[in-house]
Amino acid sequence: MAVLKYEEIAESLRTRIAAGEYAPGEVIPSGRDLAEQWSVSRATAIKAVDVLRNDGVVVAKQGTGFVVTETPVARPAGARRAGSARILGGMPFLRIGAPDWAEPSARVATALGLPPGTLALRRVRVLQLPDGSPNSCVEAWFPPEIGERAPRLTETAPIAEGTTRYVRRQTGRFPVEGVDVTTVRLATAVEAERLGVDEGSAVAVILHTALDQEGRPLVCEEGVTPASLFEQVDTYAM
Repeated sequence: MAVLKYEEIAESLRTRIAAGEYAPGEVIPSGRDLAEQWSVSRATAIKAVDVLRNDGVVVAKQGTGFVVTETPVARPAGARRAGSARILGGMPFLRIGAPDWAEPSARVATALGLPPGTLALRRVRVLQLPDGSPNSCVEAWFPPEIGERAPRLTETAPIAEGTTRYVRRQTGRFPVEGVDVTTVRLATAVEAERLGVDEGSAVAVILHTALDQEGRPLVCEEGVTPASLFEQVDTYAM
């Protein structure tokens, strides 16, 4: 499939940001400048910037333009339906510790199709409310073949192009189906500490598994949210 011009511009900007040409807080070229540089309409240039904004790579700054995001933004686990922007429902987040190789729970291992005792790559983040308090904690688990072929997943630095795009570039694999399973249970000691609640508090847990074009698991995310903050709304035709 041919790459559209606005996608080409967006990818060029994304690459330059990832390379450090535009550091966090710095202004990217305006729509007018991009239109001139790429000999395209201003509408096309603006559409390219919108791609980066929807991906949480840049944010609008009044009186300045669009600047590279200083605080990374991500979505809670789950609800990644086709056609929704990656940043839909996005929140600022903090990375917890450094990515590591560990044995996932039986539930996560089953979702990833891993035999008992197999290590997977784990990345942990805590999503924050506007006042900076925790909203949910998410453990993202990548199967060995993904972690080994996408080494930047083992680094603490943010991936400007986005995890999904990076994994696709490294492996040729991309998500085409998502499976979300929602359950309720009591918070573990580690989860309680991350979320600032009492151990044993009620939490909602969303297990999100992304499957690639061949039905193979790409990542399994376990998102844990205090019961007092969890709300799921579904709208559908009747």
